[in-house]
Amino acid sequence: MGGVLAIFLLFAHLLLLPDTSSSSPLCTDSRAPVTLKTPLAFCPYNGSVCCNSTKDLQLQKQFEAMNVSDPACASLLKSILCATCDQFSAELFRIESEPRSVPVLCKSTISANASQSSSAVNDFCGKVWDTCQNISVLNSPFTTSLESRDGVPGNSTFSKLSNLWKSKSDFCDAFGGASADGSVCFDGQPVSLNNTDTLSPPNGVCLEKIGNGSYLNMVAHPDGSNRIFLADQKGKIWLATVPEEETGGILGIDELNPFLDLTDEVHFDIEFGLMGLAFHPDFTKNGRFFVSFNCDKVKTPGCSGRCSCNSDANCDPSKLSPDNGASPCQYHSVISEYTANGTASEVSLATRANPIEVRRIFTMGLPFTSHHAGQILFGPADGYLYFMMGDGGNSGDPYNFSQNKKSLLGKIMRLDINNIPSAKEIDALGLWGNYSIPKDNPFSEDKELQPEIWALGFRNPWRCSFDSERPSYFLCADVGQDRYEEVDIITKGGNYGWRVYEGPYLYNPPKSPGGNTSVNSITPIFPVMGYDHSAIDKNVGSASITGGYFYRAMTDPCIYGSYLYADLYAGNMWAGSETPENSGNFTTHLISFNCARDSPIQCTAGSGSALPALGYIFSFGEDNKKDVYILASSGVYRVVRPSRCGYTCSEENSTAPGTSPTPSSGSWLVVPFNNLVQFCCSLLVVLGLVL
Repeated sequence: MGGVLAIFLLFAHLLLLPDTSSSSPLCTDSRAPVTLKTPLAFCPYNGSVCCNSTKDLQLQKQFEAMNVSDPACASLLKSILCATCDQFSAELFRIESEPRSVPVLCKSTISANASQSSSAVNDFCGKVWDTCQNISVLNSPFTTSLESRDGVPGNSTFSKLSNLWKSKSDFCDAFGGASADGSVCFDGQPVSLNNTDTLSPPNGVCLEKIGNGSYLNMVAHPDGSNRIFLADQKGKIWLATVPEEETGGILGIDELNPFLDLTDEVHFDIEFGLMGLAFHPDFTKNGRFFVSFNCDKVKTPGCSGRCSCNSDANCDPSKLSPDNGASPCQYHSVISEYTANGTASEVSLATRANPIEVRRIFTMGLPFTSHHAGQILFGPADGYLYFMMGDGGNSGDPYNFSQNKKSLLGKIMRLDINNIPSAKEIDALGLWGNYSIPKDNPFSEDKELQPEIWALGFRNPWRCSFDSERPSYFLCADVGQDRYEEVDIITKGGNYGWRVYEGPYLYNPPKSPGGNTSVNSITPIFPVMGYDHSAIDKNVGSASITGGYFYRAMTDPCIYGSYLYADLYAGNMWAGSETPENSGNFTTHLISFNCARDSPIQCTAGSGSALPALGYIFSFGEDNKKDVYILASSGVYRVVRPSRCGYTCSEENSTAPGTSPTPSSGSWLVVPFNNLVQFCCSLLVVLGLVL
């Protein structure tokens, strides 16, 4: 009896639902569900599923080997085995916590704010116990859950639930759970989420201008303070202090004393420059941070690496024509590591970094002069470095790099920068620098893939972010060619279609010296949000998406949980709302925006318009309070309380200080005065992103 009680206590602790979990369509192998062309033969799942015919047959054989004599129990156990095919199986099996062989079984309780439909209120766990407790089952999945655990022998012969648990309560404490706080449980049927009403679009987004500088990157200081790092395309990084809202303050930044100046290393021109900035998750302890930039091997001696056009990728650089006066792979994409250690008594107090590079993490020559993205992010759940890379440029990806599994162009890479091999090992493994490969990268299941690749099929991913409340939601915007701008949810091994597809549309490349990928040879993941070029101002003549963030601040409660993104040309901004919540299904709304009348820096008006002229929206940012910022060619803007622009939000605290009246027809806006240098830099980026 004591042994059974010990087992129960151990597993009740290990298998209870974590409070912070949240559901989203994701399989137990961290891949996205797929839509099959033919239904599964054994498991009753249709539409978006996590099993193919091979897995379905495997589950059928596993079920038959269990040799369950009781039909009622057999039906329940079949449904439990087949739960791995559910599009929410990653959440059902809680892959981010303790791996398990059975899904979390619904108990009789369900919270008021549960995302799952009310049908999950049934006590499925109790039903399993009542029906199967005394039925002998060979190779029971419940027994498998106990093997290799402390106190349970690996060759356990227990085959009845009643042999291991003394009561229904004990069993359901170990294997049961309720649908709550965004998590889901298994009730014997495919998971169905609450079909909540679509959220009403916000009346508008209110902005205040707090800085005049033009930046491409913003990162919150890892110490949790009100400080941020800002980086411009030319190669400088600054440490800045963010003022409290409605104090009239502006960014505290010393333009003459940057945190780090890499202008001598960075090649700046059109789409080239300092493209990404990321701080190690333990930066406050180790001082490590990373910079993604471009260099010119003709001008910089240390700019040297393999060409991305190589024999492995079935590409010969000698056959490529010069692009904008540059030879193939003259320019390189680089990730370098720097440190703030030794520059202050504590890393968090450092106001300058050591300018000497610690090590070169990654170096790769670029075939053409556009579409190399360059953003870097640390995964909040796994601590690995994600590196966004475009297709290399030239209209239509003529060499089909983005679909080529042996090329790193048109990919999102995932690198381990904490375990760095020796120089000999790096050479033997054919790596592009000082990093190692996470063991669960997709190449472990698809040997055709280069080991660095996490996802493929991108044209030019321009600004990605992880949802701060749901780390499994990794969203990237991808710039289109002629027709469609898209936002994708990134998953392990996902193929996002380019250049077979441009967004949801089939793409017909104008030239294909590198060959084509057939439509039937891939399983594309289509965008969850986006817009047609025809949907925006035709006077602009083009379009280029800028990815943003899920808004998680309470400053504007009416856009809480919405994904904000924009077009580079700053005339259009969207809010994407997910319905049902955690379903992966989004509805987008074009939203208006304005500048607060009491903005610390007065906004400029567009020609013939009362709306603020932001210039070009290069990027978005998020601080430690989860407030969202727009980094534009005309300055830095923060999303503030809607009432400051006269927008109505019923959830806003009506007693908040400093409520401003509705702005008039724009008479308070200042006539624009363009800084020539800033305009030229902006124009270079615009041309590069769209080409």
